[in-house]
Amino acid sequence: MLNRENYVLLSSKKITSVVFLLLSLSVVSCSSNHRPAPVVDVQGSVPLSKRVKNSLKGREYIVKKGETLYSIAWRANVDISSLATFNNLASPYKIFPGQKLFLVKNSTQASSNIARNEKQKNNTPTRVKKPVASNKKQAYGKNARGQKVNNKTSANGTSFSQKIRNWLWPAKGKVIEGFSTAKQGNKGINIAGIRGDSVKSTADGVVVYAGDALRGYGQLIIVKHNDDYLSAYAHNDSILVKEQQSVKAGQIIAKMGDTDAERVMLHFEVRFRGKSVNPMKYLAK
Repeated sequence: MLNRENYVLLSSKKITSVVFLLLSLSVVSCSSNHRPAPVVDVQGSVPLSKRVKNSLKGREYIVKKGETLYSIAWRANVDISSLATFNNLASPYKIFPGQKLFLVKNSTQASSNIARNEKQKNNTPTRVKKPVASNKKQAYGKNARGQKVNNKTSANGTSFSQKIRNWLWPAKGKVIEGFSTAKQGNKGINIAGIRGDSVKSTADGVVVYAGDALRGYGQLIIVKHNDDYLSAYAHNDSILVKEQQSVKAGQIIAKMGDTDAERVMLHFEVRFRGKSVNPMKYLAK
């Protein structure tokens, strides 16, 4: 029979064992929770690893289902006209799954096309090569030398002016992330809102992409405004327009959502000849 002293001693040992067990579990739990957090960028809080995979590098690419030449040019940060030239494609730039595209100028392919180009030379109007933007003013819709820019007509007959006079805000809300020139920085702006808020086209144009094939952008719309400018609207909850549809400035084209993002918002980008530029330089203050 246990006396009081032995009973106290056994109880103390049990308490010590329980405390030790709890401390051990706590240490294990803390160590498992100290794993490095996934690197997240400001592009809709998408893990950076996904964002990097979404960008296209290299010389060649195999087209996947749901992609368009515009969406591929967007991922590759290449001007659509240059990508079309690399692959000898004419408007409306029809491509198909499994097709191989060159993301850079290919000398072998260029050589094989010389004969074909020579045959078409006499029947094709001379195309004037566009000068590269000489300064930032031209990139933001202003002609560097103050010259008048003639209107041009797109493949579907829509007249586009190379200078967009007014850029409308694509959504109402607070800008929660700004544009960044860093290598993995935000290539547009993020606007906070409520699910179902209206997303509007920033200017007149034609929808050249509407879908979710670009990982990291969710439900995405890309609008071509003219030969120089494209705008993109990402993370939508629903898309209200179709590819090749003409849209007007201020027209509702989608409803705000959080597809491929960790919160409801609109990610808005502007591209000038395939390169990302700061949307805030265009939008009214």
